[in-house]
Amino acid sequence: MPQGEAISQEEYNEIDVEFKSLYNKVLVKATDLDQENIKKAYQLILEAHKFQRRKSGEPYVFHPIEVARICFEEIGLGPTAVISALLHDVVEDTDTTLEDIEQTFGDKIKRIVDGLTKLDGTYNVENKQAENFKKVLTSLTYDVRVALIKMADRLHNLRTIDSMPRAKQLKIAAETSYIYTPLAHRLGLYNIRTEFNDICMKISEPEQYQDLLKKLQESESDRSQYIQEFINPLTEKLNDLQVDYRVLGRSKAISSIWNKIQKKQVPFEEIYDLFAVRIICDVEKDREKSVCWQIYSIITDVYNPIPERLKDWVTTPKSNGYESLHTTVIGPNGRYVEVQVRSERMDDIAERGFAAHWKYKGVKSKHSVYDRWLDNIRALLDTQHSDALEFLNDFKSNLFQKEVFVFTPDGDMKILPEGATALDFAFDVHSEVGYHATAIKVNNKLVPMGYQLQNGDQISVTTNKSQKPSEDWLKLTVTGKARSKIRSAMKEEKRKKGEFAKESLMRKMKNSKIPFEENIDFLVKHYNFSNRPDLYYAIFSEEIKLPDFKKFVIENGKIKKLKEPEGAVMSSGNQAPADIPIKRPRKISPVLNKSTILVNGESADQYEFSLARCCKPVQGEDIFGYLTAGEGLKIHRTNCKNATHLLANYSYRVLKAEWSKKTKTNFTVELSIIGVDSGPGVITAISNEISNKLGVNIRSFSIEGDEGYFEGKVSIFVKNKDQLNQVINSIKKLDGITNVSRLIVEDE
Repeated sequence: MPQGEAISQEEYNEIDVEFKSLYNKVLVKATDLDQENIKKAYQLILEAHKFQRRKSGEPYVFHPIEVARICFEEIGLGPTAVISALLHDVVEDTDTTLEDIEQTFGDKIKRIVDGLTKLDGTYNVENKQAENFKKVLTSLTYDVRVALIKMADRLHNLRTIDSMPRAKQLKIAAETSYIYTPLAHRLGLYNIRTEFNDICMKISEPEQYQDLLKKLQESESDRSQYIQEFINPLTEKLNDLQVDYRVLGRSKAISSIWNKIQKKQVPFEEIYDLFAVRIICDVEKDREKSVCWQIYSIITDVYNPIPERLKDWVTTPKSNGYESLHTTVIGPNGRYVEVQVRSERMDDIAERGFAAHWKYKGVKSKHSVYDRWLDNIRALLDTQHSDALEFLNDFKSNLFQKEVFVFTPDGDMKILPEGATALDFAFDVHSEVGYHATAIKVNNKLVPMGYQLQNGDQISVTTNKSQKPSEDWLKLTVTGKARSKIRSAMKEEKRKKGEFAKESLMRKMKNSKIPFEENIDFLVKHYNFSNRPDLYYAIFSEEIKLPDFKKFVIENGKIKKLKEPEGAVMSSGNQAPADIPIKRPRKISPVLNKSTILVNGESADQYEFSLARCCKPVQGEDIFGYLTAGEGLKIHRTNCKNATHLLANYSYRVLKAEWSKKTKTNFTVELSIIGVDSGPGVITAISNEISNKLGVNIRSFSIEGDEGYFEGKVSIFVKNKDQLNQVINSIKKLDGITNVSRLIVEDE
C-alpha cells in the first residue's frame, strides 16, 4: 500500500473517539483477556498503518475500526471477531507477520487473520483474484468468521467507494455481485445482501438508481399513510391475542424494484408491492408457530389473500435458516400488500443470519441447516479442480437463492437449488449413488436423469457398479457437488487411459535416447496443452500421433525446436506439419473506426476491436474493454449481462475504455414494442414518430398482433445513447403502447 503523510494529532483524536465508542460497546461481551487483546490490537494498527491513507485521504486506520464495528453491531459477532477485524489488513499491508500475530494474540486469531490475508503475488497462476476468493471460501469449513469479517470489509469498502476511480468501482461491484452477494444470502445476511445489491446498482446503473430513489422519496409520505390505513383494522384483533408484537412497514430495496421492472417489463407506477408490512411477535419458542398462524388468520379474515403467494418458511425453514410466513393480500383501495409474519427470534436470524443462528442453536441437533451446507462445502473442497475458477463456479451453485424440497423413499427431506435434476439428487444422496446411477424414478414413475425436480417429489435411484459418469452428465446437472464429482471421475478415467499412452511415449523417447523428464514439458507446450495428463490422453485417443523425433532439432539430449521442412519456404499460406494441432482463428466481427474508442486514455489503434454482440453498446454508454483469447478486444457495456462474470473473474484482461468525444459512427439498436392492437394505424403511428418526427432511420420493422395485443420489433440507426433514449421515451408516449425495451439480436 502506498505510504502517505503521517497521522496528525487532530486525526489521532478522531480515531480515538471511534475506537472508544467501539470498545465500550464490546465490553459487555468481553472477558478480561478480550479487553486486553482489543487494546493491543488497537495499538498495533495505530503503529502499523500510521503512514497509510485511503483514496479519500483519511487515515487508513479508520477502516479496520469500522469493519470491526460492522462485525459487532450489524452481524452480531463477538470479541474474537472484533480483534481479528481490527487486524485484518496488517499482515497484507504492513511489516507485521503472522508469527507476530500468533505470539501476541494466539493461534485462533492468527488463523482468522491468515484467512483474511490475500495470497501474495509470487505464485504462478493466471487468475489471482479467483485464488484469493478460494482462500476465503475454504475458511468456511474451519471458521465461518473469516467469511463474515470479509463481508464486513467488503461492505465498508462499498460504503466508501465514491473516492475510487470509476474503472475500479466497476470491478469491485462485479466481484460483489458475483460472489459476495450470493454468499451473503446463503449466510442469511439479508440486510447486507440488500445493501450490496443497491450499491452495485448505483455503480452499474447510476441513472436508473437515482430515478427510482427520487420516486421512492416522493411517494414516502403516501406509503406511510397507507401502511397505517392497512394496520388500523387489524389492531383490535391482534391485541386480543395478548402477545407483545410490533409492526414495521418498509420499502422494497431499490435494486429489488429495478429487478421487478426489468422482469415484468412494467413502469415504476405499476409495481404493486413496493413495500412490505412485517408483524413481529415476542413469544417463547414453543409457541412461535401457532402464534404466527393465528396472526396470519387475523390478516386473512380482514383482507382477501392471494393463495399462490403464501410462503410457509415457518414449518419448513429455508436452507439458510430463514423462518417467516409470507402472504400477499388485497389491501385498501385494491392495492396488493406483502405481509411477513415472524417471531423476534426469527427476525433476529433474518437480520443477522449465521451469527444469530448459532446464538439460538441451543440443544438442537448438530445437523442444522448450516451444518448440512458446510458438509457440502467440505465435499467440494475434497474434489480436485483444474483451477480456482472452476472451484469458484462450482461453489457458486451452492449459493442458490431459490430451492426445491424433495424426499427420499424413506421420507427424508433434501433441499436442492431450483432447477436441480434427478441426477443432482443422486449425487446429493451420496457420491457413489451418483457415480453408478442407472435409472431414476420420481413418484414411482421412470424419468430421464435430466428431469427437473419439483417440490414434493419422492425420488428413488437404481444403481449398477458397472455404470460410470460420462461427459454428457455435465449437461444433466446444475449443482456444484454433482458437477465436480463427475469431472473428478472423468479426470481419473482419462488419467488411467493416459497412462497407457505415457508408457508408449516413454519407450519411444528411451529408444531415441531422449531423457523423458527433461523434455516432456517441451512437448506439452509444443502441442498447446496446459498439462501432461491432457497430452497423454490426446495421444491415447489419437487426437495427435506419437511424436516423430526425427522432425525435431535435438542438442545434448534436449529437444530445441521443430525442423523446417527441407526445400520448403514457410509462408502464411503453407500448412503446418501434420503432427502440430492447428487452431483456426474464429471469425472477428467488423471493426469500428479507431477514433471511436479510447483505451486507457489513448486511441485504440493498437487493438483489433469490435462491439460485443451480447450487449451492443452505443456511443455515450458506460463501457469497458475485454481482451479475448482469439477475437481481439471486445467492447462491452458496464451493465451487460456478462459484465459481472468478466469483471469479477478476468479483471486482469479488462482495460479501461471510453468513447472519444466525437464520433460519426451509427449504431444499430433493436427495440421490442408491446401494446394494444388498434389496427393498421399502429404501424403508421410508430413509423411516423421515429422517422418523421425524430429523423431516425429505420433499418427493419416487423409486427404481429393477436387478440387485441401486438408485439413489434424495430431495428433503428442511432448516433448515441441520448438519441436512443429519446426514441424509446417518444414511442412510450404513443396511445396504446404499454412497453418499449431494448433487445439484443446478434447479426446473422
